[in-house]
Amino acid sequence: MDVQTLTYLIVGFTFALYIGIAIWSRAGSTKEFYVAGGGVHPVVNGMATAADWMSAASFISLAGIVSFVGYDGSVYLMGWTGGFVLLALCMAPYLRKFGKYTVPDFIGDRYYSQAARTVAVVCAIFISFTYIAGQMRGVGVVFSRFLEVDINTGVYIGMAVVFFYAVLGGMKGITYTQVAQYCVLIFAFMVPAIFISIMMTGHILPQIGFGAELIDAAGNGTGTYLLDKLDGLSAQLGFSQYTEGSKGMIDVFCITAALMFGTAGLPHVIVRFFTVPKVKDARVSAGWTLVFIAIMYTTIPALAAFSRVNMIETINGPESTGVAYETAPDWIKNWEKTGLIQWDDKNSDGNIYYAKGDTNEMKIDRDIMVLATPEIASLPAWVIALVAAGGLAAALSTSAGLLLVISTSVSHDLLKKNLMPDISDKQELMYARIAAAAGIVMAGYFGINPPGFVAAVVAIAFGLAASSLFPAIIMGIFSRTMNKEGAIAGMVTGLLFSASYIIYFKFINPGDNNASNWLFGISPEGIGMVGMLVNFGVAFVVSKVTAAVPQNVVDMVESIRFPKGSGQAHEH
Repeated sequence: MDVQTLTYLIVGFTFALYIGIAIWSRAGSTKEFYVAGGGVHPVVNGMATAADWMSAASFISLAGIVSFVGYDGSVYLMGWTGGFVLLALCMAPYLRKFGKYTVPDFIGDRYYSQAARTVAVVCAIFISFTYIAGQMRGVGVVFSRFLEVDINTGVYIGMAVVFFYAVLGGMKGITYTQVAQYCVLIFAFMVPAIFISIMMTGHILPQIGFGAELIDAAGNGTGTYLLDKLDGLSAQLGFSQYTEGSKGMIDVFCITAALMFGTAGLPHVIVRFFTVPKVKDARVSAGWTLVFIAIMYTTIPALAAFSRVNMIETINGPESTGVAYETAPDWIKNWEKTGLIQWDDKNSDGNIYYAKGDTNEMKIDRDIMVLATPEIASLPAWVIALVAAGGLAAALSTSAGLLLVISTSVSHDLLKKNLMPDISDKQELMYARIAAAAGIVMAGYFGINPPGFVAAVVAIAFGLAASSLFPAIIMGIFSRTMNKEGAIAGMVTGLLFSASYIIYFKFINPGDNNASNWLFGISPEGIGMVGMLVNFGVAFVVSKVTAAVPQNVVDMVESIRFPKGSGQAHEH
């Protein structure tokens, strides 16, 4: 059976599974739509949160970045996982104790202000749309190769599937769908990694193979370690050493911090901790999430290194002099059809050659690396189809979580809590579904016209979360003196500062997007760290010159600050 047929079968089966779960767990009330009724088991929630958080950026793009830039790609691994530790320790149990539905709900009540709630809604929607653009782009990339349709058609298909189960099932449907999606994506990621680790190093665990000696076709050691081989290939082809970074230390620090604090400020991840029954369960759930994430995140560096070696050797040949285009591996021609690989025969010798600088004849999109890896390594067709299903599971699971944030922000925080307080539960649910549908249309537009490759777009969303929502949430939990004026001023200035910087270097003058033009050498991916400090500073100054926090709010902060581990969460 060929790859395309197998892909149709495996992807079709997983789609039927997701839609079946959505129908089975259809939300019948706003509480089920927003927080799955608040009764999700911590292990189940941990798995769902891992799927929600491990998006197309993690599955499709992250190993691609590490594969192409080596050591510099580690900022994504450190920042994203570090953020979950911060979220588990400093935020999840306190927000669960508060017992509300959304992040703007917390900010609106904690800062006793509809204006604060509205600003939080704007921040949440802005972050979610930026993030979802990367997911829809990932869906398009998968479909364009494996179903042989163009990227735009792939985005439309993804929109239709997400629309069905996100709008129908709400958080209840999404939770159980994401458990299935986690199982699909982790299986799809680990199978080729294990296959290739055994083929290249003889070790079944990719994490051990990453630091191991390479073997030959007979299974004997070659005396060359994987990373030494990569460093040698990189130097030979004009690239910087794979195990050495080229980014400035301040930029590495700021990107890592922006990703870390951004993770802790992501509304679609935070809302997952409102779905468990008790405060203690929020902490346990976060611990399980880290375990489920670690399985993939400790495998990514190994898979990236394996893929890099295989890619270079299949393009340039064993002597690194190039391979005739007519006899080039099938994977190159397959991906060429999508436009994500391009060959320019600069010296007209009929050979393809990959290197850095003027001699390079291959333009390769980073986002294809994980999806192309099974083909590059000549793995069985069913493994290639499985990876396609995993990539779709990763993109769709996060898209659904983000759409729920958009719909709840509009229906619950903007309409019910602000503009239309008298609407019924049924009307609120209807508006939530309408908002989700509108969100899908917008997401599709950004998927067709993305502002960059998947992980870079997602990194920008994390920076916006770090500079806007994270400070307001953390000060709301740990500061009794932070008032509404300070929180609002901080969120607005933090978001405007980071968004302006990103928009300038990414859209207005992308030609200026190099370290010599950046503020203190900090890239747009890392500017969220500076925006966060601006937010904290402005909030502190403004709160000092405006009215004190009311006593009832101080009492509420005190009650949130000391969650009883096994106690039931309170509804305020």
